[in-house]
Amino acid sequence: MSKPIVAIVGRPNVGKSTLFNALAGERISIVKDTPGVTRDRIYADVEWLNNTFTMIDTGGIEPDTKDIILSQMREQAQIAIDTADVIIFLTDVRQGLVDADSKVADMLRRSGKPVVLAVNKVDNFEKYMPDVYEFYNLGIGEPFPISAGSKLGFGDLLEEVMKNINEVEKTDEEDDRPKVAVIGKPNVGKSSLINKLAGEDRVIVSDIAGTTRDAVDTNIVFNGKDYLFIDTAGLRRKNKIKEELEKYSIVRAVTAVEKADVVVLMIDATEGVTEQDAKIAGIAHERGKGMIIAVNKWDALEKDDKTIYRFTEKVREILSFMPYAEIIFISAKTGQRLNKLFETIDVVLENSTLRVQTGVLNEIVSEATALQQPPSDKGKRLKIYYTTQVSVKPPTFVIFVNSKELMHFSYLRYLENRIRESFGFSGTPLKFFVRERKEK
Repeated sequence: MSKPIVAIVGRPNVGKSTLFNALAGERISIVKDTPGVTRDRIYADVEWLNNTFTMIDTGGIEPDTKDIILSQMREQAQIAIDTADVIIFLTDVRQGLVDADSKVADMLRRSGKPVVLAVNKVDNFEKYMPDVYEFYNLGIGEPFPISAGSKLGFGDLLEEVMKNINEVEKTDEEDDRPKVAVIGKPNVGKSSLINKLAGEDRVIVSDIAGTTRDAVDTNIVFNGKDYLFIDTAGLRRKNKIKEELEKYSIVRAVTAVEKADVVVLMIDATEGVTEQDAKIAGIAHERGKGMIIAVNKWDALEKDDKTIYRFTEKVREILSFMPYAEIIFISAKTGQRLNKLFETIDVVLENSTLRVQTGVLNEIVSEATALQQPPSDKGKRLKIYYTTQVSVKPPTFVIFVNSKELMHFSYLRYLENRIRESFGFSGTPLKFFVRERKEK
């Protein structure tokens, strides 16, 4: 299940970064009193009462500004609004209700997204409650009084956020199309691929890096089956960022990856695989998504009988943390091997939802331990009592042992390889949790 996305939106200086940091539990956003200090919109995973969601902090919205950075912030906040499932609209009780708040409220109303109104800097409820009621005039529902600085009122606010998330998820569950996120650096051909598959120009394609600004969802039918493709703005290295907006593409990629079942990382064959590709791949790997590496512009490469072999080796070397990823060589321009892409998506989807029976799984594990003895330390040897699969997307296993300390990383890797040899699982990461159980 993908994590829902919650964006904190509001005018500059109402305390968005303070709220973001208080909920994320660490200082991630820069907080200063100058309007517009939060330049980087930053994301973090938030956990509350066993619920997790990805939260986005946005630059402040100045609805009518001519100032270039502030107007870009407005665009960035618009991106956050477009990608979020639920929006926290933050206002400031000390400044009171101002005209700009009404304009932001209009912008949010037009988005059609669920909005939770929070009134910040209420560190004395008795004193400020009459002022909080004034915010009913925005016409977007009940204002929740909070103090981000003193961490007050979060319970009621988050309860309301979760209520809205649950509503959104109910409608999302009805959409059972496989969701495929296409990610990669700018200009590797992500938009060209989707246009080719869709047979029409859905996404602007140009040679200017970073043309695709917004994630675009495209329904594509192949062999009578529907697939939802999510195109993302290209991700580029930090030092290449000329425009504020480019930074925001990382959030869009995280959002797209979060919503996807399978992620296609596109690599430019003419450039080869780079460290930047590894960083982008890491986003999908961390989130446990099925993974396909599509090497694009393969038609533009001079080849001999060893080219594929050499390229594959290089990919495996730089993306060594995801040896499970499937690699295919395509051309978005000519359509070469695009049917192979769909076959691979289906295989990866199947593997990411594969369940292994507990009995069979334990047979494999005990066979593996017989072939290679578990590690020991100071005369005490690791004993594996029992292994079971607890979930899918990605397939997740719990291994019960006598001592967690004795389960060495390399032995866990060995067990993973044995399980993969037996059941395939190509294209999908596997997750393992080691639990201790006292000997009876």
